[in-house]
Amino acid sequence: MASPNQITVSQLSRLIGTPDCPTLIDVCIDEDFNDDPRLIPTARRQPFAKILELAAELQGQRVVVICQKGKKLSSGASALLRSAGIAAEGLEGGNFAWRDAGLPLVPVANIPPLTADGHTLWVTRHRPKIDRIACPWLIRRFIDPRATFLYVAPGDVLEVAEKFNATPFDIEDVFWSHRGDRCTFDTMIEEWKITSEALERLANIVRGADTERHDLAPEAAGLLAASLGLSRMFRDDLEQLEAGMLLYDSFYRWARDAHDETHDWPAAK
Repeated sequence: MASPNQITVSQLSRLIGTPDCPTLIDVCIDEDFNDDPRLIPTARRQPFAKILELAAELQGQRVVVICQKGKKLSSGASALLRSAGIAAEGLEGGNFAWRDAGLPLVPVANIPPLTADGHTLWVTRHRPKIDRIACPWLIRRFIDPRATFLYVAPGDVLEVAEKFNATPFDIEDVFWSHRGDRCTFDTMIEEWKITSEALERLANIVRGADTERHDLAPEAAGLLAASLGLSRMFRDDLEQLEAGMLLYDSFYRWARDAHDETHDWPAAK
């Protein structure tokens, strides 16, 4: 049983991918991390001895601190954060327990370089529809909650990427893009090793909507209609992205928790 200042692997796994996911801080020592350089989805690294450097940034957030086994490092670091007024707890069993439960771990080598502020920076074509909203949702919910996205004219994407050290996505001839009959959303799931039944179900819908293959999932037509509606509602691409986050949150929760339910109207007598 988890201590009062710990969260279990099962509890945390239900929060990842949702807007309610805590901020995850991995405080493993470098030697332990280098033995298995992977992170629980959305976690970021911070030396345990420098955990209080994040105190100002973490105020008002729920925080989960993670170490290799869920013992002294996460216990001490989370206690320090609590002393600074932050709602922090450790992950029971740490990375080992997460790994042993068969849950996804993201290879750090496959995450694009971070900016000086410690987040990823991405650039793509303006006026997004499907992939260019779905991929930012995936990144923020499973890789980097603080990721920044730049929407620019199609002809400017590669030059902006070069000048601003941003990672281009969902354009031709870049790494993070379509591969064969699969879309950029599929590419990211594959490269980050975050496959799950719920994300595979959602990926089929995204692929069907993005590539005009509504035969892949009956929900694809609905996602396309909602996405086109959002693109007409918002002239500002970043405002559209924020609205689209809620859309994909709802599709993900359907894919994870409600895909086998039906509407019961008229109600059974």
